[in-house]
Amino acid sequence: GDLRSVLITSVLNLERLEVDLFRGRHHWVPATQRLFGGQIVGQALVAAAHAVSRDEQVHSLHCYFVRTGDPKVPVLYEVERTRTGKSFSVRSVKAIQHGKPIFICQASFQFSQGSPVKHQFTMPTVPPPEELLTQDELIQKFLQNPNVAEGYRKRLTKIQAQDVPIDIKPVNPPDIFGSEPQEPKQLFWVRARGYIGETDMKVHCCVAAYISDYAFLGTALLPHRQYRIKFMVSLDHSMWFHAPFRADHWMLYECESPWAGGCRGLVQGRLWRRDGVLAVTCAQEGVIRVEQTPNQSKL
Repeated sequence: GDLRSVLITSVLNLERLEVDLFRGRHHWVPATQRLFGGQIVGQALVAAAHAVSRDEQVHSLHCYFVRTGDPKVPVLYEVERTRTGKSFSVRSVKAIQHGKPIFICQASFQFSQGSPVKHQFTMPTVPPPEELLTQDELIQKFLQNPNVAEGYRKRLTKIQAQDVPIDIKPVNPPDIFGSEPQEPKQLFWVRARGYIGETDMKVHCCVAAYISDYAFLGTALLPHRQYRIKFMVSLDHSMWFHAPFRADHWMLYECESPWAGGCRGLVQGRLWRRDGVLAVTCAQEGVIRVEQTPNQSKL
């Protein structure tokens, strides 16, 4: 439809305060009451993109979350024009709250260049999004289970009410009340809610940066579902952009966790276009602390 995505009109619409200085505000805050990491990554990339020419496109970004974000105050984004070259340009971004950096990022941009050296992995074979239930529909289905304890019913209702500006369709949704270990892999169809349309590719990359952090680190917990989470937060986040895509069209998000240990977990992800083209690769490490005693049954 014609409804503009809130990710464009609000979340990623930064206020310019000065040359290379921007202010971002918050749209959705998780139940943890810490700023959503994807929002900070997306807004930082918006700020960096303002400091390059229209013909330069982002090909990679590397970020560190250094302090917890405060959802009660805006975030300032300070851009440094680290290098401007003939083929590549680098922009460094510092996100600031209460006079201290909460996040640092470096983004690299490239003028379009052709090359005969090309290859990619093969996209997994999965049902199309039209055949799957959305996350909201799955929650509604769980709420209809009369055996669901009241505490979990309230939690599900709260999750359902959150105004997340992303459409999500899990391919193999886990039993959210079970505690059986699972393989550390998951697949989602994802897209921005609302319409974005044909525009500068950097806009779609900023939206993908927002989307990429949603439920990403949770992949590392799937083999350890018997434990209750005490604390989980992102440490760093990296992305590589390979091919043009539309962030308001369905893309398959393939997530896997090759390793966890030392109160940390590593996750890797690939965003696939529906036509099988690998559009984006992501990686993230986060802190994961759990109760040492396994959970009892949740039903």
